[in-house]
Amino acid sequence: MKQILAWGCDIALIAFGAIAALRFTTEWPIPQPMVLMLFVALIAGFATTVFRTVGVYRSWRARPIISLAVRLIAAWSSVQLAGWIFLSVSDRPVAITGTWVLLWTALTGFALVAVRVLVYSALRRLRFIGLDVRAVAVVGSGVHFREIIEKLNCSKTSGLYVARSVELHVPDENESGPIREESASALEGLVRLVESGEVQEIWLAVPLESLSRMNLTFEIFKDSVATIRLLPDVRAFGLTDTREALDVLGFPSISMTNVTTSADALTDKEIFDRLFAAGVLVMLAPLFFCIAIAIKLSSPGPIFFKQMRKGLNGRPFSIYKFRSMHVHRQAAGVLKQAMRNDPRVTSVGRFLRRTSLDELPQFINVLRGEMSVVGPRPHALEHDAFYRQLIDGYISRYRVKPGITGWAQINGFRGETDQLEKMVGRVEHDLYYMQNWSFGLDLQIVMSTIVKGFIGAQAY
Repeated sequence: MKQILAWGCDIALIAFGAIAALRFTTEWPIPQPMVLMLFVALIAGFATTVFRTVGVYRSWRARPIISLAVRLIAAWSSVQLAGWIFLSVSDRPVAITGTWVLLWTALTGFALVAVRVLVYSALRRLRFIGLDVRAVAVVGSGVHFREIIEKLNCSKTSGLYVARSVELHVPDENESGPIREESASALEGLVRLVESGEVQEIWLAVPLESLSRMNLTFEIFKDSVATIRLLPDVRAFGLTDTREALDVLGFPSISMTNVTTSADALTDKEIFDRLFAAGVLVMLAPLFFCIAIAIKLSSPGPIFFKQMRKGLNGRPFSIYKFRSMHVHRQAAGVLKQAMRNDPRVTSVGRFLRRTSLDELPQFINVLRGEMSVVGPRPHALEHDAFYRQLIDGYISRYRVKPGITGWAQINGFRGETDQLEKMVGRVEHDLYYMQNWSFGLDLQIVMSTIVKGFIGAQAY
């Protein structure tokens, strides 16, 4: 969401900078206003594309603002220079003057940096009082391990704090020996914290000469939803200049999380999701009203059915559906899926489930940022707890937002999962989607859902 806000803010600043520069350099009424508007729009689109390419919209948490400012100014100046060169070799309109472009470049460049400095300062203040923070667990041993913990504890405005530290000890202090029992127990406790969502990142600060301990720790957490970073002590190799690596609090960091989709692509996907969901909710408002009346007339109870599911990074949320069953009690921790000819399903509910119209309220979840239009279908919490122990890669589904429809659903893996093979097939298709995501694939899935996905033999 922050990337989307930054993108929208940059578009507005570029436009306002152009208008402000016109006030100082051009007599009003402005000649060729449509030409100027088109040029500003093209520059704004080109600029935000370049900004994304050079990493301006990536998270800058715990990284120096000066490096972001330098990168931003260089990108903006390059865009304007490219635009002016293009105009110089073509038939440049009279309304576009060098004075205007130069002042526009200066005003907008100042505004782009100033806004980020203000936002960065505001975020630092919020993080100092404990808001917008990420919990970090540091696992390792040695001097480097203790330095990282000390630096985190002293950096109150970084938005990162030490939620747990686990020092790995060996019985005889032999670097290649096994870890002590108390260290193994501490790692098990950390696993539970990660699963509960209390820890979002795991930093490995294990000496590079102790590969066995590094491998052990990575194997324990590789299937978790936490971001795993390796922070090696490069000083052991005599290296002091680590500017080519991603710095976190001044330490070189290597991500060990299997990321299948770039942050920029995810931002584009989220923009599409929000706009698409808003359009669907507006267009289908009359249908929602009719379905709501039919549900209330068919049986007593609420219009919407809400159930807890896990979303991106395992965060729980309430998923919305039109209620399709009679109100009934269900044993705690036990989930009985809908079956063919299920007596709990109402007459209206049977039609809604058969046509998948009961899923339409999930566009509310998409608009709220909890779901995506296309992605792995979210499962009940009871199913998550059961299948994650049986299926390799199941937990990886949490690395993207769940979807209303998905690659598995249009390929026949929908409805009741009464056999393990069905869930294995669903997970395999979900992982394929995550590894091969593109806008083209999303559009293919949406079109297939519209054409054949709403009515199928597995919908009941």
